[in-house]
Amino acid sequence: MTYTRSTIGIGALALGLACAAPASAHITFETPSAVVGGSYKAVLRVPHGCKGSDTTRIRVRMPDGAVAAKPQPKPGWTLDLVQGDYAKPETLHGATITSGVREISWSGRLPDAYYDEFVFRVSLASSLKAGDTLYFPVVQECAQGVERWIDTSGKDGADGPAPGIELLAPAKADAHGHSH
Repeated sequence: MTYTRSTIGIGALALGLACAAPASAHITFETPSAVVGGSYKAVLRVPHGCKGSDTTRIRVRMPDGAVAAKPQPKPGWTLDLVQGDYAKPETLHGATITSGVREISWSGRLPDAYYDEFVFRVSLASSLKAGDTLYFPVVQECAQGVERWIDTSGKDGADGPAPGIELLAPAKADAHGHSH
């Protein structure tokens, strides 16, 4: 059999993609950035179960600065909220808030062969710093086993990286109050 450069190149590309797949197989956000002081629609993408076992529960912890979380119910799944105090008081729509949802969990069954998304909205405190990454640790419980996506180090190749969003500066308004 004769191999051409393009055949070898395609083979190398396929091998590279196959090797890269496990690195992207963790739970991630659909939208990787959000504006400080704004509202963020978090869409958690769950690509698989735990080593072939069906997912039975997804738990996501709200980090400091993520306030007023509201989950989207999923048909066939039970939704549970854990309330608690914030690390420090935050201002939302002119009111001071000191507590709210600290953890959201969905319980149900997602076969390993399927992909799904879990959605919640959250307000991002104006005290957060643009340029930082805000991590939302997630625990994925399965019929057999558990995956902990809780590493908030931001290091490449981290084992069990938590999904995170890059925090962006709010748009600046011009003299007429229009943002650009």
